[in-house]
Amino acid sequence: MEKLEYEVGDVVRLKKKHPCGSFEWEILRVGADFRLKCTGCGHQIMIARKIVEKNTKELKKGLK
Repeated sequence: MEKLEYEVGDVVRLKKKHPCGSFEWEILRVGADFRLKCTGCGHQIMIARKIVEKNTKELKKGLK
């Protein structure tokens, strides 16, 4: 599997959905940990890079 390039502003689709029903998260911060914002309800979380890389189904590049 190819290594994905994660950048601030991108939207990731994860395997498991958030309790609000959304699968998509906007990346707010990139590093050893990611800060993600749910596109459905706006809830923000900090999550380890390893977990995001493992659970990513799709990566949509943000507008730059």
